Amino acid sequence: METLQLTQKDSYSIVTLDRGKSNPMNLKMLEELINLFEELKNNKSVQGVIISGKENFFSSGLDLPEIMTYDKSTTRLFWQKFMDVIAALTSFPKPLISAITGHAPAGGCIIAICSDYRIMAGGQYKIGLNEVPVGIVVPRHIFELYSFWIGRHRAYQFLMEGRLMNPQQASDAGLVDIVVPTEQVLESAERKMGQYLKFDQATWSQTKLNLKKDIIKEVSEYDEQLLDKIIEHWYQPHVQNILNGFVAMLKKK
Repeated sequence: METLQLTQKDSYSIVTLDRGKSNPMNLKMLEELINLFEELKNNKSVQGVIISGKENFFSSGLDLPEIMTYDKSTTRLFWQKFMDVIAALTSFPKPLISAITGHAPAGGCIIAICSDYRIMAGGQYKIGLNEVPVGIVVPRHIFELYSFWIGRHRAYQFLMEGRLMNPQQASDAGLVDIVVPTEQVLESAERKMGQYLKFDQATWSQTKLNLKKDIIKEVSEYDEQLLDKIIEHWYQPHVQNILNGFVAMLKKK
């Protein structure tokens, strides 16, 4: 794999996002995530999965500088695969824990909220969904997934404001479950996984799928019409101006 690393423990796997300094998501990473999680779902020796990042970054979100070079058909494929990743992670039947090792804005936050439990490094990091200020329309199913964890009122306000939070604010809002020192993030995730794996896994899995039934349906049943609307908006001249301005800002960093 080009963008992911897989570490196998006795009864669970650690998937480490590994692309560049900040793990920005491109089409290749999405395809590898989909394929890997399908394999892990069907691997009976894997009872749970931890998703981790690298120092200072879980994932910076979408790789806009690369995505902006895609032609229209590739851009559409990217968004289709992004929806497929959300569905695959949200419906993953085994325990799924995010070890958030640093910044996790936008797409990085979305990956995290697909999991069952989130542990974040303390420090000057940001997490949240800031799509609106960047010019990206938030689909309904992202709102439903976000509000599953932090409540509808708060999710609505945070999305409309494009709010990013530091780790303590995210913990207070219920977006992350615990904040620990950076060097303890993965250790804490493994300890939590050990707790989950003490339970009968058939019982745990079926309960998870029961409790998340509605949100799994919401994120899995997108249609061509939604993709059409995303692409139509994406290529509006004023949206392209916003996106290009954001890309220019990123390239200066």
